[in-house]
Amino acid sequence: MSIRHEQKEQRRALILQTALDLFIRKGYGETKVADIAKAADMSMGLLFHYFGSKEKLYEELIRIGCERLKIDFDVMNESSLAIFTAVAEEIFSMISTNPSAAKMFVLMENAQHLDSLSEDLKEMLTEADKLIKKSIPLIEKGQLLGEFKQGNAEALAVAFWCSIQGIAQYIALHPETPCPDTMWVISILENRKAD
Repeated sequence: MSIRHEQKEQRRALILQTALDLFIRKGYGETKVADIAKAADMSMGLLFHYFGSKEKLYEELIRIGCERLKIDFDVMNESSLAIFTAVAEEIFSMISTNPSAAKMFVLMENAQHLDSLSEDLKEMLTEADKLIKKSIPLIEKGQLLGEFKQGNAEALAVAFWCSIQGIAQYIALHPETPCPDTMWVISILENRKAD
């Protein structure tokens, strides 16, 4: 990779990181392109060279967030407990090693409430929101195997994913906070048999 190409990628990453920080602190509506350019220490013209508008920049962040949330439970050939444990460990590892990962959870949650999004973005967010629905059959399988608590599988999925969402949001706002132990979150689902 050439030095010029590397510099362009670094600038693009800086713009994305700066915009992410501002969008979660100030909100989409209150964040101006001039704010992003100033915080990234570049001209508005240079910022527009990379992203044609604030909307395009926001869309790119949403695309990145949606890509990271793609989990194909069907290809995982393990027990339900092992799958949820691996997913939670991966998310917590990502949050612990990359502060932007936790911020992305905040951005994605906030985006769910914006009426001004394009239809493409609304569709992407709808797909990302299906994570709960996609995990229901896996929870039901875990219940049949005795790995998971009995009860409404959708309610268990909501408890699990909302716990992860809440943890990520808290860490995004308080980056010095340690990540909880994965097993604490897994205990929401796990059927702990009395000894």
